[in-house]
Parts: sequence; structure tokens; C-alpha cells
Amino acid sequence: MGRRARDRRWQQRQERGDGGGRDQAGWAGGYPEIVKENELFERYYRELGIVPAGEWDAFMAALREPLPATLRITGYRSHAREILHCLKDKYFRELQDLEVDGQKVEMPQALSWYPEELAWHTNLSRKILRKSPQLERFHQFLVSETECGNISRQEAVSMIPPLLLNVNPHHKILDMCAAPGSKTAQLIEMLHADMNVPFPKGFVIANDVDNKRCYLLVHQAKRLNSPCIMVVNHDASSIPNLQIDVDGRKEVLFYDRILCDVPCSGDGTMRKNIDVWKKWTTQNSLQLHGLQLRIATRGVEQLAEGGRMVYSTCSLNPVENEAVIASLLEKSQGALELADVSSELPGLKRMPGITKWKVMLKDGQWFEDWKDVPSNRQTQIRPTMFPVKDEEKLKAMNLERCLRILPHHQNTGGFFVAVLIKKSPMPWNKRQPKVHQKVQQRTGDTEGTAANLDNGSECITEEPALAENEESKKTQESQNSDTEQSKKEGVCGPPPSKKMKLFGFKEDPFVFLSEDDPLLLPIQKFYALDPSFPKMNLLTRTQEGKKRQLYMVSKELRNVLLNNSEKMKVINTGIKVWSRNSDGEQFGCAFRLAQEGIYTLYPFIHARIINVCIEDVKILLTQENPFLSKFSSETQKKVKDMAMGSIVLKYDPDPEKPDDLQCPVVLCGWQGKTSLRAFVPKNERLHYLRMMGVEVFKAKRKEEESEGKTAEEVQLAQTEEGMDVEDKEHDLVTKMEAEIGEESSHSPVESSAMEVENKTEDLDQSSKNANSHVSQESKDADTSTVKD
Repeated sequence: MGRRARDRRWQQRQERGDGGGRDQAGWAGGYPEIVKENELFERYYRELGIVPAGEWDAFMAALREPLPATLRITGYRSHAREILHCLKDKYFRELQDLEVDGQKVEMPQALSWYPEELAWHTNLSRKILRKSPQLERFHQFLVSETECGNISRQEAVSMIPPLLLNVNPHHKILDMCAAPGSKTAQLIEMLHADMNVPFPKGFVIANDVDNKRCYLLVHQAKRLNSPCIMVVNHDASSIPNLQIDVDGRKEVLFYDRILCDVPCSGDGTMRKNIDVWKKWTTQNSLQLHGLQLRIATRGVEQLAEGGRMVYSTCSLNPVENEAVIASLLEKSQGALELADVSSELPGLKRMPGITKWKVMLKDGQWFEDWKDVPSNRQTQIRPTMFPVKDEEKLKAMNLERCLRILPHHQNTGGFFVAVLIKKSPMPWNKRQPKVHQKVQQRTGDTEGTAANLDNGSECITEEPALAENEESKKTQESQNSDTEQSKKEGVCGPPPSKKMKLFGFKEDPFVFLSEDDPLLLPIQKFYALDPSFPKMNLLTRTQEGKKRQLYMVSKELRNVLLNNSEKMKVINTGIKVWSRNSDGEQFGCAFRLAQEGIYTLYPFIHARIINVCIEDVKILLTQENPFLSKFSSETQKKVKDMAMGSIVLKYDPDPEKPDDLQCPVVLCGWQGKTSLRAFVPKNERLHYLRMMGVEVFKAKRKEEESEGKTAEEVQLAQTEEGMDVEDKEHDLVTKMEAEIGEESSHSPVESSAMEVENKTEDLDQSSKNANSHVSQESKDADTSTVKD
């Protein structure tokens, strides 16, 4: 409803005399305030004793308080230190001794257990943020840096699972239930811990069952500009085994690290999802237990020996937590063990996992043992929901090694984490299938197409495939017999495998360029690419017609894509490194550099690089198309003998000038006849300007702010638009349209120099995708199943 319609409605109500003031309940829409009480919740958790003696009142009081906002500085960027320096020395300093409505503003605090002060929490509400210019500047800073991917707004407890995975850059990682993607972003950052390595050997495959939420996941991952991320769309409980080529033989892909953050009832999120207060019953946990166990089981099946899997929920219920872990440990027969992580994340207050619990129905009826459950209730309550009765087995499980995070200990949400290590194959997978297929060498000018591999790009003989099917049947028969035996013993065996379903929107193909593709030679010559440049990793999203965008993935993800086209539905992968420019061919190269992939490409480029000083960078970022005469004499000399076209602009910090920006900056640009311009998205421009100490905040009233400013300051102010973090559905739709489509136009400056190629039908389809996504998000808010 628009402002005028609201005012009209309010005026009508005043005339009728049924709604005097704006502060009355009717003005707020007539919604009754949710009472933060749930008798069944208190009865259940009091009986289970999950809260230490004497802390119950503090526990309940914390649940009724709003959750503090938390933010995390992207750890792998070379300028993470600069962002932290900017936060502490500028924005936080402005908040010192600041009072709003007579109350002193509480300063943001670093999370004591998060490494290197890269995570902070604050109690500042939206209402307070709008009441002070200093706070609004801080708010605008958070919004813009979040868009760039330099800051992520993420709940504090949600940051724990990726940290406990102990990720190294060479690890192959699976995120089983990844949307909306905050934890996935952490994993990507860890892969890129060393910024001097453009292509880490590891990768992240991020999966989600909801096709629409996958596009939100893509948006989150895209902010980090990594060639090592792939988003796929599958049911996590039946995610397929993937294959990779190892020295000409196909082998099953096992992951070094798996994040298993399963859907849950979400009673640990009551502080931010207040609907949970009125909707909570034990029935939610009983319904989700089976799914959680199937997902966790599928995860450990795909885990490599010696690998680590983190199982986590935002629930406090042992039926979703310890019961799942105990069942998994019991049927693993020693193949799994709980890792002792008590020495990791010092400063994090945690409670040990519990070993005794009972099961309760939504009507309040308790059961302590499976044998006590009447037959008419045995579809709701399963044997795996109860604790292990054998004391020796229970002791060997070490369930106390699980982590329970309680809200009142460090002003967070409630959370559960368990870290599992795989020592040997699972009992029903003792002979894990390995496909030994000799891969024939490619010949001729064929392109590797991940959309359809039986088009001649890769030839595989039929006989080994048949042998694999026979082995799979034997494995399935073995699993079925194990399942029957387990049922007799009252233990849930491995889940029956399901047929893979592909659903959602049809994706464009992933077509790898052949080594002798005619597109590559002019690019290689124009930019003087290093001989080590992995040109076989370049791909496009079209099989026919002009290739308008070139993307790049790591060698390892290329391997996965080429060998699994029929097994998985890939939503997105790769970063854009070159875009076709309609005027480019006359300058010697039809493709210009894309800012999204410049940090990956830069180490391989040996030509068309201009080193600029910090004053030149400011000119490039504040003026749309500055004349060469405005730049330093050194820059003018370098540009003088260089041909027109796409260029790299590089800034190197000067250690002797500590007040200047102390991190390197690489920008894409274009050299014209008399001008030099940067092709950088709006929010990235603002980010670099902030790091250089240029004030880019624009207050809400443009007219008042523009008075008395120079033309350059006005132009700079106009480059930023005021945005609200909480009211960005339109921005989300626009970004999703850009992610789903072939071309993403980030700014007027960038789009003015290239051919606009979004076709009407593509845009219409993208709009449908995005609108249905927003609709799904609103539906998800009303469900009892919470995925943080």
C-alpha cells in the first residue's frame, strides 16, 4: 500500500471516529502482539533439564529479548583489515558518547570467539538507526558493503559450523542444505585464505532442495567472485554420487568436508522468529527426525575416510540433535566418531550434549522407551528417537562432545553442533563403488559440453557402464538386506535410495571452449596472457550463436561438470571474466575484461596494465568519463602509447604513506581517445572510496545536501542511493533476474560501454523466477520448519 493510500485510509477512519491517532493499534494494521509464552515449551524443556540449575529464568528472559544484529567481515579479501580499520576508527568512533532520545547508544562488540575480530554484534534497532545522521551513515555503510560481499549479516551461532569444519584450500566441500547461503560464503572465504592463489585446489558444491531458494544462494555466492563454487538443486537425502576423472579413470567423488545444516523446528530462533512462540509443539521435531537422519546418513556415505562432517540445527530438541547423532553412530558400527572440539573456538560458551531424554507427544504424553509406545503411535514415534539403553555403548558414543549453545550465555540464539569424523567406510558400503572407465582422449575441434556429453565431446564405452549398473544393483540388494535386518533389531539402517528428480526451471548449458577455439587467440594476444593460463577452464552458456560472456571455473570443478551432466542439476557455476563489446573488434579484441573476475585473471595478464596513484583512483571512481588531462603525468605517459580498448588499472599501496589505503586494488577500465574510465559496479566504487577516506554518504533530502557542494561532490553523491536493509524485495528481484539471465548490468557507467543483450523473453522468464522466489520466501516465513 502506498503512502497516499495509507493517509487516505487514516483520514477516513478519523472522520468515522474509529481510529484517532497513528499510535493506535489500528494504524499498525490491527495485528495483535504475539505473546511470548508457550506452556508446553516450558514444560518440555524443564523436564529434559537442558538448562543448568538456577539458570531457567535467565534462559527464558533471554528468549523473550530481541536478537542482536551480527555482522561478519569477509575474511579472504586482501582488504579485510582495511574494512575492520574503517569500522573501528571511523564508524564506531562516531558512535562513542552518542545519545539518541536521551539514551546512550551501545557500542558494537566483537564476538570474543571469532578469529581476528572479524565478527561483531550490536543491539542497534532499525528505529534507532533512522534517528541519527551518524547512525544512518553506519547503516548505509553496512548496506553497501553487504552488497559488495565485503560484509555478511549473519546470526552469530550460524558462524560456528564452518569454523569447526577446519577447512583448508585443497578440500573438496559439500554443503548439503545450503540456502540462503551465509555458511556457504564462509566456506568459500576459507578456500581463498591465500589471495595469491587464484585457483585453490578445493571447491564448494552448495546444494538445496528448493529450486527457487537456489537462486538466492547463487546471489550470495556471486558476491564473493570465486571460480570454485557450484550451486546444485537436489534432495539432500538422495543427492547422487558424483564421479571425477583421475588419470583417465573415473572414480567416485568423496568429500573432505561436509556441512550438514539440516532443516529443523527452529525453536532456537525464537528471538528473531517470534511466530515460533505460538506454533511450537513437539510434533514438529517428531516429523523432522526421519528426514534429518536420512540427510545425515547420506552425508557420511559421501564423506572421505579421515574427513569431517559437521551436523547442526537451530533447535534445542534432543530428538533432532543427540537422537540423530546417536542413531548415526550406532549403525555406523565404529566407522564414525564424535570429534572432541572442546579446545576449538576458545571464548565460546557451550554446554555438553545430553545422554538422557524422553519423547513427548503434542498432547503432553511422555514416553521413556520404544517398547512403551502403543502401536497406534508408532508411526509418529520411531525407535531412533530414544537414547541408547546399553550403558557401555552410550559411553563409547561420547555424546557429551556435542555442543549446545544456550541463548542466555552469550546473548545469541539457541544452537546445536556435532562434529563427526569418518574412520572407515559405512558398514553397508564396505565396497564403495569405484568406476574404472578408461576415458578416450578428445580429438579434433570438439568442445566439452557439460549439458550433453554424448554428443561426441567425450566417448565412454558401454560395457563398463553396464558393469557399474550390476555393481549398483548388488550394492542396493545388500542395503535392502541390511535394512530388513536392522528393522528386526529395532535399529534404522541406511535409507533406501530414491530416484533423482530434476525440477524447476531449465538451465542454460555449460559449454567449455576447446583449446583451439578461434575466440581465444585474439584474447591471448591482446592481453599477453601467460602460457600457464588455464584456457581449458573457460566456458560459455550458449551452444549456438555468438558467445557473449566467457566464464571461468577451477580445473577441479571442470572435472566435476564434464563427468556428471546427467546426474545433477547445476544452477550456476563460474565467474564472468570477459564480456563481448560491440565496438571491441576494431581495437583488436572483441572481449573486454569484467570486474567480477579481475582478481582471478590479473595474475595471468602481462599487457595493458596501468599502475595508478591513489589520486588517480579517486578520479576514476568519482567521475564517469574523465579526460586524460585530469590524471597524473605518470599515468598520462603510460597511456600515451597504448592502443584503445579494455585495460587493467592497478593501485599498489605505499608503505611509507600509512595514512593512504594499504591494500592493493585492481580495476577494469577502458581507454578512449581522450579519456580513461573505470568499469566498476556502483557498490564496489563506494567501497573503495570509503577505504580511501572519501565520504560517500547521501542523506535522504538530496536538495538540502546538494546546496553548497562542488559539482564533483554532487556527482559523487548521486552515485549512491539510499536503501533500507529490511525493504529490499525489489532489489532482490532485480539481482535475481541478473543472476538467472546471461548479462548483468551493474551500473550506468558499465552498461553504456557495452551491448545490452537481455532479450525480452529471457527477462520475462527471469521475472517469473524471481517473483515466485519472493512468493516462496513469504510462504517460508509461515512454516514451522526453520532453516537458518
